[in-house]
Amino acid sequence: MSLVREAHSVSNGSAGARTIASIVSAIGTPLNRYFAGKYMQEMRLVSCQQPSHSYKRGGQEHVAIPNILSREFNVDKPNSVWCGDVTYIWTGSRWAYLAVVLDLYARKPIGWSMSFSPDSQLTTRALAMAFESRGRPSDVMFHSDQGTHYTSLQFRQSLWRFQIKQTMSRRGNC
Repeated sequence: MSLVREAHSVSNGSAGARTIASIVSAIGTPLNRYFAGKYMQEMRLVSCQQPSHSYKRGGQEHVAIPNILSREFNVDKPNSVWCGDVTYIWTGSRWAYLAVVLDLYARKPIGWSMSFSPDSQLTTRALAMAFESRGRPSDVMFHSDQGTHYTSLQFRQSLWRFQIKQTMSRRGNC
């Protein structure tokens, strides 16, 4: 039972009966998954797996924005093409969303924002940070995928206000 508790602890509480049985057996004490499960139940050890992630479907109408960039990701000067994307990060209790804006010339982040909801406010804050940190440049093109946070009215109004031209990859091609 102490080996089962130790294997569960080493896995940070994520190992189930099968994994615990293989860990304990690997160190020399034969244990099958049924006994591992029985011991876990007696000691009230529970396997806590990270939940799967899925974006919620947006009910917004799709906006057709042309792909002006056409996969020409090598640019010759700073502040000519920026690109952005949103990713998700497990924080231990829930998903957090990170929006990042990169300058394709420097290949470095120039704006970012984090939130617990993947909405257009998240991407708008990242864009505003990039715009301010780069000294309000002109003649900038912003490229992204066709996510609803980039096709939303709020985000497109921010692009218009900053006088940034928007371009998007074709559907299914991030």
